[in-house]
Amino acid sequence: MGVYVNSGIEQLRVSKKNKFYVDKSMLISILNEKKESDGRFICVSRPRRFGKTMAANMIAAYYSKDCDSHEIFSDLKISKDPSFEENINKYTVIKLDINGVATKKGNMTIVQYCNKLVVPELIEAYPDLGLSEDDSIPELLISINKATEDKFVFIIDEYDLPIRDVKYLKELEDYIDFLVALFKSDDTNNSIALAYLTGIMPIIRDKVQSKLNNFTEYTMINAAEMAPFMGFTEDEVKGLALRVGMDFEDLKCWYDGYNLHGLEIYSPKSVITAVTNKDCDDYWSYTGIFTSLRDLILKDYAGTRRDVIQMISGGRVSIDPMKYNNSMTDIRSRDDVFTCLVHLGYLGFDKTRKECFIPNYEIKREWIRSIEDMPQYEESSEIVKNSDFLINAIWEGDEEAVAEGVKRAHMDISSNLTYNRENEFRCAVRYALCTADKYYTVVNEFPAGKGFADIVFIPHENNVPLIVVELKRDTKIEKALEQIKDREYPESLRQYRGNTILLGLSYSTDTKEHFCKIERLDY
Repeated sequence: MGVYVNSGIEQLRVSKKNKFYVDKSMLISILNEKKESDGRFICVSRPRRFGKTMAANMIAAYYSKDCDSHEIFSDLKISKDPSFEENINKYTVIKLDINGVATKKGNMTIVQYCNKLVVPELIEAYPDLGLSEDDSIPELLISINKATEDKFVFIIDEYDLPIRDVKYLKELEDYIDFLVALFKSDDTNNSIALAYLTGIMPIIRDKVQSKLNNFTEYTMINAAEMAPFMGFTEDEVKGLALRVGMDFEDLKCWYDGYNLHGLEIYSPKSVITAVTNKDCDDYWSYTGIFTSLRDLILKDYAGTRRDVIQMISGGRVSIDPMKYNNSMTDIRSRDDVFTCLVHLGYLGFDKTRKECFIPNYEIKREWIRSIEDMPQYEESSEIVKNSDFLINAIWEGDEEAVAEGVKRAHMDISSNLTYNRENEFRCAVRYALCTADKYYTVVNEFPAGKGFADIVFIPHENNVPLIVVELKRDTKIEKALEQIKDREYPESLRQYRGNTILLGLSYSTDTKEHFCKIERLDY
């Protein structure tokens, strides 16, 4: 066994010692179906903290020759799969972490350092073949395959580092040629049983994809059958919540929202940290990508500011992800900005409706932080900071404060052309109360009683009141509360919580004055 060739089971063993290790081993079943077929070239992209490296280590431990992995996999799901015994420890595995290579390479290029690391270990693994240290990795794979008919599993973690980082621009062409020589050459084709590339971004279209078009890509835009392995599923999070006695709904509010291929997917690192600490909090900002979010928003392409406010308000924004060429260094449009942020995990994506949105409360807090010091968001930042104050004002029945807060939000998000649109007023209310997610699940057009309540704030905790909101325009504010009662919204919502706040909001299209009426019902 080596460090880069047939690295063995030790890294998987370390991962399994985690108290809250989640079994993702059925990923191997999918790979077993694809190996040695046309589908054997795979690129999986997902945000940081979503378990890319752990998956790479597991795959290496399973396929690696020169070790016996049966025991380490014996309690994992894959051990019961029909393909398990047929493929375990059957291949020479080469695993590279390009981030680690770039950190240690010194004055060498990434390709030179990869050869320096792997070539001696390949020679050591095949001592009787008379292999030369002057040969490159692709040349050795060809020689070994011809002599032994052995096939290789190639795993490259952080494969996209040289592609997305301008620091490596001078050696990018050399790196792409290296990938092509490994995975697209007729000479090496016979020697590759499986190629598994993983990184943050999909393959860049205009520079790399045409040269690596034999790879099937699984992304945060199109996860396909890889979806259950690109984060934690809802059932997995429920299991962790049960183990530590946490409320699953709290974890759902904080970390859910990445809908991939019909599955609700959660951020693994955040969930594990939350159940370890038994406390839901913002664990996202410690990744170091925060500055990239700010830089992209500052460019304000084609009304990006308006879109950001809409998403912070709970809305969605239409995008065309196919316009994006998957480069973090060549962003030219609004679609590029938001598609990039989907891949980075700062936005969720609805593939059916082609809409992006802020997936959960943890990420919303990052968005809120991102606008606090931006000059073009100065007014917005003040409104966001006052959101908690307004929520308390509703609880305390301070009608004047609530009316003023909603008025300011309405003015901030609207132009003269959009001010009186029906959805604009709802958006303003959601924006003025944008931090309500930590207390509530907020639903627009909630079916209740004899109709649909404009907005319902359904509390996470018993000690927080349900809020039913009715919105009016050019109508006496009392009519809003009358409608809530006449249509029996509160009665149909009693199953959620014991005490209820009726919140009526109205404004004048002439004077733009806003009005509020609050009534508390105690059952």
